[in-house]
Amino acid sequence: MKNFNSIYFVGAGGIGMAALERFYLSKGIKVAGYDRTETALTIALKNEGVEISFDESVECIPDYCKDKSSTLVVYTPAIPENHEGLCFFRNNGFEIMKRAQLLGLITRDSKGLCFSGTHGKTTTSSMAAHILHSSAIGCNAFLGGILRNYDSNLLLSSTSPYSVIEADEFDRSFHHLRPYIAVVTATDPDHLDIYGTEEAYLESFAHFTSLIKDDGILIVHEGLKLKPRAKESVKQYSYSRNSGDFHAANIRKLNGEITFDFVTPDGTITDISLGVPVDINIENAVAAMAVCHLVGASADDLRNAVATFQGPKRRFEFWLKEPGENGKVVIDDYAHHPDELKASISSVKDVYQHRKLTVIFQPHLYTRTRDFAPQFAEALSLADEVLLLDIYPAREQPIPGVSSEIILKDIKCTNKALCSKNELINTLKNYNFDVLLTVGAGDINNYLPQICEIVKNSR
Repeated sequence: MKNFNSIYFVGAGGIGMAALERFYLSKGIKVAGYDRTETALTIALKNEGVEISFDESVECIPDYCKDKSSTLVVYTPAIPENHEGLCFFRNNGFEIMKRAQLLGLITRDSKGLCFSGTHGKTTTSSMAAHILHSSAIGCNAFLGGILRNYDSNLLLSSTSPYSVIEADEFDRSFHHLRPYIAVVTATDPDHLDIYGTEEAYLESFAHFTSLIKDDGILIVHEGLKLKPRAKESVKQYSYSRNSGDFHAANIRKLNGEITFDFVTPDGTITDISLGVPVDINIENAVAAMAVCHLVGASADDLRNAVATFQGPKRRFEFWLKEPGENGKVVIDDYAHHPDELKASISSVKDVYQHRKLTVIFQPHLYTRTRDFAPQFAEALSLADEVLLLDIYPAREQPIPGVSSEIILKDIKCTNKALCSKNELINTLKNYNFDVLLTVGAGDINNYLPQICEIVKNSR
């Protein structure tokens, strides 16, 4: 990076790109980029000093980013190969790398604490970052969600040797990292449009474990099919909710609060209270605290930080929580894999037992819907009523015969329906709500202000 005084990000509005843009801005480097559409995040980035254009033409690239000797170009795999700006950089000999490669450089120059897994990695890495940032240890953190504690997905330290990184398996991105500590939360098959088979998916995680630095540490959830290939010098630990080298014990649930004791290989830390008290966060906290314990966080560091952790936005985020036993509730969650969806619905039912749960689910990607339709239907069947939106395509083109209908037909609850986004708000006016969960990795969260007003006024 010493050779560059500017970086151009192609796909600048992505959540992972945003953290890097903010990091290099803090280093005094000029940052610019392109994204397809303006969002709340791109507006925030522009206000912070990132020069973002929504036109891919070469004319919109700032002049200071047109010198290959002083500008690095970073892009995401979601950018099409024929993107005009990217083609300009390629044709003119610029240094170009994927976002993951830039993160890889950061892990080479620091002690990377890298959190991987099909699900759980955003919350777990965010929790670890909050613990370290709240302690004297500190960290630089590059996260896949906006932390409500800081309204940012980037935490900075000028003195800490540690970098907390969400290690994304999409497009094998995490193979560019060189972790000091690696965590694997889950290996349930996903991204089969990239990997093809479960075996290839598991192989990708096995290769990731081989990249841990000498004398590093691997922490793996108990019971995974994964067969790690870490070096002999790498220490290995297991964790889960109820067993393993790190686990929870004496779990207490009372009046909407969850408290437990944290068991480690060298003792037990009592009375950990979850700032976001849902069952799934017990296991997330165990993984996050395991990493922080191993790098020197004290018992008080762990207790205080876990209790004050508000979570990332769109990870079990309360949008409405009326007072009283029967107050209406609206929760939003990013879950987009069947196991995540099942865990999310189960967690809500655990907190709000004996109350009617309505789930609005927006499937994400045609390939994921095609590959896991029965599993999605099984998870949604746990709800009392389901409203299913059209598939959010993201980077994909439609696949013949693949629609939300292939999920709906196998959902067991009797009150179920399909709905387009355009019809959503009017449709919801006919519902009577108690507890509502909106779920999906698309843009359903954009409708939440209107949804909350409807829920508050429903009877």
